[in-house]
Amino acid sequence: MNNNIKHVLVTGGGGYIGSTLTEVLLNRGYEVTVLDRFFFNNTLSDLENHKHLHLIKDDIRWCSENIFKNIDAVCDLAALSNDPAGELDPHITLDINFKGRERICKLAKKNGVQKYILASSCSIYGFQDSEVDEQSPINPLTTYAQANSLAEESTLSLGDQNYSVTSLRQATIYGLSRRMRFDLAINGMTLALFQSGVVKILKDGTQWRPMVHIRDTSHAFVTVLETENSIANQEIFNVGSNEQNLQILPLAHRIAQALNMPFQEEWYGEPDHRSYRVRFDKIKAKLNFQTSFTPENGAQEIFQALKMQKVKTDSTTRTVQWYQSLLKKENIFAKQNS
Repeated sequence: MNNNIKHVLVTGGGGYIGSTLTEVLLNRGYEVTVLDRFFFNNTLSDLENHKHLHLIKDDIRWCSENIFKNIDAVCDLAALSNDPAGELDPHITLDINFKGRERICKLAKKNGVQKYILASSCSIYGFQDSEVDEQSPINPLTTYAQANSLAEESTLSLGDQNYSVTSLRQATIYGLSRRMRFDLAINGMTLALFQSGVVKILKDGTQWRPMVHIRDTSHAFVTVLETENSIANQEIFNVGSNEQNLQILPLAHRIAQALNMPFQEEWYGEPDHRSYRVRFDKIKAKLNFQTSFTPENGAQEIFQALKMQKVKTDSTTRTVQWYQSLLKKENIFAKQNS
């Protein structure tokens, strides 16, 4: 634990990654304040009595800057997550994922916070013919990816000798979480095998994706928190491992094999134009970061949780579907009257 970092603000701390990162931080002895709209209900109910956890139900676009009192570092994960969700309303996606996070970064600096870590995504690379690293040109093909690009540019420019700003471009996440998502590749494959034994694959299955376990990416945030500012300030790191650059169809076969199940696929949709292989040498060399979990580990833990009925499979586990159901009732993204 970094002796200078004691209290961490996690925006989006009730989300898929955030709820796991919150637990990891608490277990490492940090005091944690979570800022979240909790669109997916209180995913931290089992932790809310922890003496070092504080929950704030609010929005990064208009929350009071008083939340930064006594905060040493910010892990900024609040966002409309993934490419399809980002296209529900591109204007709102840019407002939250770019302008909202830019606002948090600026307010954190203004209020004397020492570190800011942006949760970005390898989807920023879009389509690439060859392997890419942090120096490669980006090719954001969706609003979600474009918002990440703009957020990186605006936040990294704020870093200075007193304020460390780092962007973590995360690979596609998998693994069990309090706010479970089955709209992610490995998680969705595992659920499909559990329910029907048939995996739906977006044509044509040759597209490449880098993968990373949810606890590994949470560890990356902790690693940056505990790294000297001179090493991580104004730096971008891809988060994942070279070994987990995988093609979708062979990955589905691996998951079925790990679960000791026969494999059967069903094709759907138009060919996926997002395909990229990513190098993760920089984060290993500069931060001594390496992953601990494999896709097989992730699939097995999810499958076991499904067997034990410890995880929900309702509409809240599919981000776009849940947002759409909420939007039918009211504009959930608008400021609520208090």
